[in-house]
Amino acid sequence: MIEREQIEETGGVSVGEPVKHVDARGLACPQPVLCTKQALDALEAGKVVTIVDNEAAKENVLKLAKKFGCQVNITQEAKDYYIEIQKGAVSYAGTDLNRTLAVVPAYDTTLFITREVLGAGSDELGALLMKSFFYTLVASDQLPAAILLLNGGVKLAVEGSAVLDHLHTLNSKGVEVMACGTCLDYYHLKDKLAVGTVTNMYSILEWLNASGKVITL
Repeated sequence: MIEREQIEETGGVSVGEPVKHVDARGLACPQPVLCTKQALDALEAGKVVTIVDNEAAKENVLKLAKKFGCQVNITQEAKDYYIEIQKGAVSYAGTDLNRTLAVVPAYDTTLFITREVLGAGSDELGALLMKSFFYTLVASDQLPAAILLLNGGVKLAVEGSAVLDHLHTLNSKGVEVMACGTCLDYYHLKDKLAVGTVTNMYSILEWLNASGKVITL
């Protein structure tokens, strides 16, 4: 859990406007997001400035800001990103926003996939079954709202995956495909991600909690 001392409050640029500074450098996922959310939750209106030191943390905090409908400005100094999040201002005006819980309040079905093979026993058989599963899913009239990939499941969304074409098809039909960033880093596959977006444990938990039904493979 993030220590409270990492969040500092100062006077804002306008009279009476609070500004909270969140130094999230060196913190592992999902701590930068959780710390930023804690600061935003404490404000009715004002500014949160989160400092992170890597691209993944920057993107995850940006997604959180979009969820809150906040105006965002990002500057970079050396390896550090300064993310200014204005709460209570004009909604974020970016395009191509990811679908978030702020837009869609509840989902029907989420697939939670934690392995690259389906079932236990023979991995060779499991790989065939997983490919068959996605082939059948693409042809189905009932698609999930999202596919969350965790641990070995992230290997399904990288270059060379036997189900990559199926995931592309599902994504083009509106199915969210999200791969755990920590897992991609662990397997050294982040630069190999070929479909979907990188996500974090905070966002994964929110999707699972908001889903009407979760199917774990």
